[in-house]
Amino acid sequence: MKSVGVRVPASSANLGPGFDSFAAALGLWLELEVSEADEFEIESNLALPSDRSNLVVHAFERLHSADRLHFAVRSEIPLSGGFGSSGAAIVAGLLAADAFTGFEGDLLELATALEGHPDNVAAAIRGGVVICADRAAQRLDAPKGLTALLVAPEQGVKTRAARAALPVSVPLSDAVFNTAHGALLMVGIATGDRELVARGLADRIHEPYRAALYPRSAQIASHAVAHGALGASISGAGPSVLFWVASERAAEVKASLEREASGWAQVVVAEFADEGATLIESAG
Repeated sequence: MKSVGVRVPASSANLGPGFDSFAAALGLWLELEVSEADEFEIESNLALPSDRSNLVVHAFERLHSADRLHFAVRSEIPLSGGFGSSGAAIVAGLLAADAFTGFEGDLLELATALEGHPDNVAAAIRGGVVICADRAAQRLDAPKGLTALLVAPEQGVKTRAARAALPVSVPLSDAVFNTAHGALLMVGIATGDRELVARGLADRIHEPYRAALYPRSAQIASHAVAHGALGASISGAGPSVLFWVASERAAEVKASLEREASGWAQVVVAEFADEGATLIESAG
């Protein structure tokens, strides 16, 4: 009986100024085991479809039929939106199918085609922090000495609505601002300079236009420094928020965020993850 298992991290995309191009892997994990069975079946701790429309299975079937296979899915990734749950599911399905078929193509290219943008799936595959350009992903090690605190609201926002809130064009001055601050952020991550990380999180391209969709998220993000964080970025299309926190201050910042988020969001501690998607077992 053949069986394969994969482990895939959550991810946060955009990271402030890096719209559709920056992402970081986070230490919350989706685990998938696929094994031969008498019939197709999905077992999961998630309230998601239990048929072939399930995103894990949909991705798997791009490379291999799901007939007579058992899919066991377990995930720690919040589903409120913004932490790469769909990207992790796509990567998990593709990597498991790759183990069954010996696919020789480019998994990142295929995952990007399914997801629609490369940032989350690139971070999920490679771990660390990625810069996506020219159909490729440049990887940096995860930032050292920093902890990710995630504010995950109970109410999500449709990605379609978040995309629709964006303008067709932006002022040249805002594009220049984001280019400069994106460079500051990546230099800060690469060198461990916390001041540059804090400065580099500023954005004028997408966060201001989406703030009306999730006012509580926008407000708590604006209070990041008051809570003791270096800064905050709306995670992906939102409404979740990623707070960048010096590891030695994580406990006190978490307690402070929990007071403001009480009643509408949960606060989750995660490490920035160097490890990307991994084949964790293979038998048969």
